[in-house]
Amino acid sequence: MKPPKDIERYQKHYDEKKLGAKLGKSARKVGAKLVYYVYLLYYVLRSKTISNADKTKIYGALGYFLLPLDILPDFVPLAGYTDDLTAVIWAIHTVWKNITPEIKAQATARTRERFGDFDNVSADEHINR
Repeated sequence: MKPPKDIERYQKHYDEKKLGAKLGKSARKVGAKLVYYVYLLYYVLRSKTISNADKTKIYGALGYFLLPLDILPDFVPLAGYTDDLTAVIWAIHTVWKNITPEIKAQATARTRERFGDFDNVSADEHINR
């Protein structure tokens, strides 16, 4: 799928305030690793060097995470966030080459604000297999 030429128009829907509100509601349910992965995607999206094709993938994954309409509704016990997690992990794998140490540091810091002590090294090993 070719990314739209006007991809930047979608960026207004992805700000840190909206992301924080969604994560505030669901952080304990989804866990620290998924929160970290969402922040990784968010900070990659803000990078000046990311291609429009990779932006499109991230917009899709974060949009799926943020929107209340899911294949599996988030309120379904145990399975509710499985589809969100799948979309986010897929996006992480496809844009991994864009994730710099600085982006990891930003995502780690934001995740630690919500969860305290957080080990991004084990999260990175889990996703980069």
